[in-house]
Amino acid sequence: MHAMTVSNGEIALNVVIAGPETSDEPPILCVHGWPELSHSWRHQLAHFAAAGRRIAAMDVRGYGGSSKPAPVSAYTLSALASDVAAVIDALGGRAILFGHDWGAPIVWNTALRHPERVAAVAGLSVPFTPWGETRFLDVMRAMHAGKFFYQFYFMAEGVAEAELSADPDALVKIYHALSGGNPKPGFGRKGPDATLLEDVALPDPTPAWLPPEDLAVYKAAFAAGGWRGPINRYRAQDIDFDEAIPLRGKLIQQPAAFIAGTRDPVRHFAPGMDAFASAGAGCADFRGTTLIEGAGHWVQQEAPAATNAALAAFVGSL
Repeated sequence: MHAMTVSNGEIALNVVIAGPETSDEPPILCVHGWPELSHSWRHQLAHFAAAGRRIAAMDVRGYGGSSKPAPVSAYTLSALASDVAAVIDALGGRAILFGHDWGAPIVWNTALRHPERVAAVAGLSVPFTPWGETRFLDVMRAMHAGKFFYQFYFMAEGVAEAELSADPDALVKIYHALSGGNPKPGFGRKGPDATLLEDVALPDPTPAWLPPEDLAVYKAAFAAGGWRGPINRYRAQDIDFDEAIPLRGKLIQQPAAFIAGTRDPVRHFAPGMDAFASAGAGCADFRGTTLIEGAGHWVQQEAPAATNAALAAFVGSL
């Protein structure tokens, strides 16, 4: 395993690569979500490399060893998709994409915006929804009126950054809150003026899927890089909506799959609805949904063996 730096204009992207240096098959590129790192794909890197596949994972801009521009406008899906395209080019020009959490919309939109570079795409936790004529945040405002919703809390610049930077246990609280090991995954039911970590418990012991040596990697990265870049992804959503007008209604044309935990709170973002029930509706060549029993939001870390099996089956179907 080794690391390389890929440039996309003024953005430097840290990429970890495992497996053979060359292959007749397209490499796999993994894209993480919030608040994670390329390290979130450690189990997949090991699994696919051992199977003889070339596989890479990148630190998304704003995270880890990658550049951390300050403007909100630097974190649009179009900008992040261009980063993924640059990494694909460095890997040979065409790749299979795996994306988790925000990494899923990033890879879905890379498939839409750079179709010639994407051989296939698997989304974890967040299914693809074709671009429509309503802003996501407007929908959430209607559904969560009078209640706390973490994405609304993130909108005021500096507020969430201050809370998270001040709490040395912020990461483990977030990871536990959304994991399958939490009796009620999510950030809890509270009023609209609450903070993110208000009433979010510190787990004791730390979740078994997040041993101290791995938690230390995340803590060091966020202590060094801060939270502004990662949170700016949420703030850029209205810009995304305006930029996506040409993409409205378009389906994913590449072979696609969806994987998630049965206890992922993303499943019930919209109260009373199951977001995973029709995960393939926006995909023209959908190879299936795999729901992993008992796993929460961090599915590829909480249930690596089952996730690897589902991803390997998808890759094997191509």
